[in-house]
Amino acid sequence: MVNLRSKKIDINTDQIMNIGSVSKTITAVAIMQLWEKELIRLDSDINNYLDFEVSNPHHPDDSITVFQLLTHTSSIQDGESYSHSYDCGDSPISLEDWVYSNLSKEAELYSGGSNYGKWAPKEKSEYSNLAFGLLGLIVEKISDKPFNQYTREQIFKPLGMNNTGWFLNEIDSTNHIRPYGFITERNRNGYLKRKNLFPTEDSFELGVLVEGCLYSFPNYPDGLVRTSVKELSLFMSAIMNEGELNGNRILQIKTVRKMLSPQLSKEGSQGLCFYTETVNDSLKLWGHNGIDPGVRTTMYFNSENKIGIITFQNNATDGAIPILKKLYLMHQK
Repeated sequence: MVNLRSKKIDINTDQIMNIGSVSKTITAVAIMQLWEKELIRLDSDINNYLDFEVSNPHHPDDSITVFQLLTHTSSIQDGESYSHSYDCGDSPISLEDWVYSNLSKEAELYSGGSNYGKWAPKEKSEYSNLAFGLLGLIVEKISDKPFNQYTREQIFKPLGMNNTGWFLNEIDSTNHIRPYGFITERNRNGYLKRKNLFPTEDSFELGVLVEGCLYSFPNYPDGLVRTSVKELSLFMSAIMNEGELNGNRILQIKTVRKMLSPQLSKEGSQGLCFYTETVNDSLKLWGHNGIDPGVRTTMYFNSENKIGIITFQNNATDGAIPILKKLYLMHQK
């Protein structure tokens, strides 16, 4: 028998939730705003923008570029420290301290270069959350502002996303959707490894829906935007409308088109952060999805017919992509 252990409050479009890796699209927009101002080059060595050196120890002569961070081809990978960085409440560790600690050979979490792959930069594509924390730090260094402040001023406020933020202390936490985990034989060991995120749960019995805390992690530009379906739809609408919404422009038309075009091959699915999800043989949607403990989200759209779909799920069970495709096809008719 399933024990819901909840107040059974229906989720609505105004409630806030951390949206996982959909957040990466906002980090990418911040980078491209600086690119438009010629404050950053996509083909530039990232060390031109940092106070410490970042270099793959297995390929020390190969530069890592901003483009590679945006397309998951940097050879930076998520080491063991990443999975252990989640905890209840806002993280006390700054973004800069976190990135430095993982990527600088002088730092404590460097661990023999475990956050770097054996392959060379641009040699292959390997999804990296840590790379997007590094992109957030680059925004900080170039703009001379904390990343959360920069995005609030340059993206959230212009689009009317007034109840959106990265940290719990920036939003109304009483309106925050709680994450849950449904315990199965397959995932129980994974939940036991993250017991700290479910402080009211002791046994993690099979068939039980356990309530998680409102958690954070220091690498926040990769996945900790806290927003509602309604406010995220404003961001999606601006991208679908080639960078402008209600007279407020966050990106130029040519920049959005560049982001929403294949970057690694002519027929590839990877744009600048954004990528495509295939609905059927003749249709692909641009966007991103997200998954974290107790969280699964999607944001995909068709810029031609201006149809976009956002889904929020406060349980990380499967099924989000099939639901997304079904909703899109329903609205296309």
